[in-house]
Amino acid sequence: MTTATPDSTQKLARSHPDEILIGLVSISDRASTGVYEDKGIPALQEWLGSALSSPWQVVTRLIQDDAATISATLIELVDQAGCDLVLTTGGTGPSRRDVTPEATLAVATKEMPGFGEQMRQISLNFVPTAILSRQVAVIRETADHAALIINLPGQPKSIKETLEGLRDMEAGGGVTVPGIFAAVPYCIDLIGGPYVETHADVVKAFRPKSAVRAPRPA
Repeated sequence: MTTATPDSTQKLARSHPDEILIGLVSISDRASTGVYEDKGIPALQEWLGSALSSPWQVVTRLIQDDAATISATLIELVDQAGCDLVLTTGGTGPSRRDVTPEATLAVATKEMPGFGEQMRQISLNFVPTAILSRQVAVIRETADHAALIINLPGQPKSIKETLEGLRDMEAGGGVTVPGIFAAVPYCIDLIGGPYVETHADVVKAFRPKSAVRAPRPA
């Protein structure tokens, strides 16, 4: 994993053709002003480090819960930095300040509703208030590039659950409810991004047999 400087706006350079460029955006008025420590970005970095087996590079942003700022940050990460995947955390509830979904949809060329549906399905296993979450996922396309943008919950525990899925630990730890990240690598394939591989014991990337590539040389 390579970390870019937090304020970098230049196009990221891949160290390997299969290296995925990932933008992580934590959206919080209080964390962005230093009232408390942001936990979203560290949780995402830790999870990605455990899940990805192919190369990855990350650039991070900690911003306020403001629609114009969120949209501008997403555009910057996709259009300027060249990210293949952008994960946001925070700002997806029903309160007046929660505008992440609207700001995300404003920069989209395609909506991917299945991601939000599955995240709510996972969270409903724990709390009935999961129906109040409004996470969306979209594709943003430019003339020569495309990226998948996904809104994630704000709590580290919920981030892990929605990405990884749910397991029946009494029955050998098998997946009972698939996490959304299982579908991310193939989605990145379809929009022209790098070939992303995962550690199957954390989350198994699903691809049709025709899309599975032979293992890379060691």
